[in-house]
Amino acid sequence: MLTILSREWIYFWYYFTQQLSQIFGYWVAGMVIGSAVSVFFKDKIHAVMRNMNGDGSSVAGIFLAAVIGVISPLCMYGTIPIAASFSKGGIRDEWLASFMMASILLNPQLIVYSAALGGKVLAVRIISCFLCGITAGLMVRLFFKEKPFFNFEGFEERSCRDTDPNLLLRFLKNLYRNLKATGLYFFIGIVLSALFQRYIPQDAITFVFGGNEAWGVLMASTIGVPLYVCGGGTIPILRSWLESGMSIGSAAAFMITGPATKITNLGALKAVLGIRHFALYWLFVIAFSCLAGVMVNLVL
Repeated sequence: MLTILSREWIYFWYYFTQQLSQIFGYWVAGMVIGSAVSVFFKDKIHAVMRNMNGDGSSVAGIFLAAVIGVISPLCMYGTIPIAASFSKGGIRDEWLASFMMASILLNPQLIVYSAALGGKVLAVRIISCFLCGITAGLMVRLFFKEKPFFNFEGFEERSCRDTDPNLLLRFLKNLYRNLKATGLYFFIGIVLSALFQRYIPQDAITFVFGGNEAWGVLMASTIGVPLYVCGGGTIPILRSWLESGMSIGSAAAFMITGPATKITNLGALKAVLGIRHFALYWLFVIAFSCLAGVMVNLVL
């Protein structure tokens, strides 16, 4: 019995250290870059959004808002108060929808994390998330042009925690908060990916996520809802699945539904959307993720 346990521990440790060595550098780099953006560039990024001309091209504003959302270093609970202040400043709802959708799906830190999945998957993630933000803005512009889509009543912009006059200390404090926020989930992700590699046959992953590509996309869209907790924690799992036969389209679907339906995001979104618009948000996310996944598989 002890011999079997020892052997299993050796196998697990091998897979664990293999995943850790391959991903650890991306995790550290993501935290460092994310903290640098948050401390030194966040206000400049958001100033671009505040200065967008309300009389300018609505469609052009949707594109720009999606770009700002992707490079904004905020989580959802930081994004909504910022969006509320944008709304009070006269920013259109379609621009806010594009900004918020893109910000939910991606940020500079997660872009660096996702580089561990390979250049092709990273490019798919950036493009699909950017297009999802644009599409959300266009849908709000098309169907809610004459009536408000959001209700930001009660949401006020938080005071910034990066206020230490010493820039180095300000950066280190932000880096420490990033470490606390992602460290546990990153470790759990490494453990789960090692267990998947050891105990889940490669054929099973291929069957679920890759063999029948349309089925794999649907499964990835569905499983992304309950499984996604932290972006950094899902990178090791996605890497393991991709190595075991998951299609890139299925990965794209997972990378959209996961953050878009993360439980900590949904509570805040429901508060600003209301029941009807919240249901439309769910339908949009599932439909877009499935369509994006199928299109990626067709192209690649």
